[in-house]
Amino acid sequence: MPTPRAKRPFSEENLQAMLIRVLRPLVKLALSSGLGFPAFSAVLRRLYIEVAENDFALANKQQTDSRISLLTGIHRKDVSRLRGEPLSEAALPPAVSQTGRVIARWLADPTYCDENGKPLPLPRTAPDDGPSFERLVTEVTRDVHPRAVLDEWLDRGTALIDAEGRVTLDVASVVPSAADDARRHYFTRNLHDHALAAVTNVLSDSPPHLERAVHYDRISTELAARLDGMAREETMAMLLKLNKIAHQLVQQDPGGDGRWITGVYVMNETVAPDASTGAGEGKP
Repeated sequence: MPTPRAKRPFSEENLQAMLIRVLRPLVKLALSSGLGFPAFSAVLRRLYIEVAENDFALANKQQTDSRISLLTGIHRKDVSRLRGEPLSEAALPPAVSQTGRVIARWLADPTYCDENGKPLPLPRTAPDDGPSFERLVTEVTRDVHPRAVLDEWLDRGTALIDAEGRVTLDVASVVPSAADDARRHYFTRNLHDHALAAVTNVLSDSPPHLERAVHYDRISTELAARLDGMAREETMAMLLKLNKIAHQLVQQDPGGDGRWITGVYVMNETVAPDASTGAGEGKP
């Protein structure tokens, strides 16, 4: 049975003003990628139809083209034509998924990292079955040869070979280049989850998700840069710690349908004078 629909949190006029700000970065991304308005609007049209069909169905009633047209404002003939073309999010390629799992294990398993979650340098192989890059990869997957993983990581700069011939993980370059499938995947997933948490909070009487930010406006660029560096260091330490805890707990977890994610963003920019709010304003 569909979940009862929440009351409208905003008027159409207020929501339009909010969407201008929220969608501006995505429009910038679309234009930077060569995606014009006709293609963008075509994606939105199909998405409107899919969300209306799946999330706004009435209990014990068939969702009709006419009702979807009423909800979305899209002509009934277009609804009928497009309902048979469901949207599907691109799946994360297996090789990328395995790469992420190998890195996560390197940053969480005490065999391969120190107590602070810093990845240890690893010999390529270890004859005594001790910690090695080969063992790390094979513990995650046997579908890809460790040498192939290493070659790919060396080419990307994700891994380096130190003076002693050990494999080291360059944590700063774990986020791949803009053209990489992994970066596209994580950009989509992270932005989706953040937006979903925020929207769910707005539609709920008791916000179920933690979503907080600290922000200060009208400060010097020097202080902004200093806070940016501190925030990156502190949040990375927090994420490494949580990853290590989660990795340990997952070993005894029976598995199920649950999903958990926590993320952090840090932004530092120079804005026009009239785009700021009060000086030194902070919000936890």
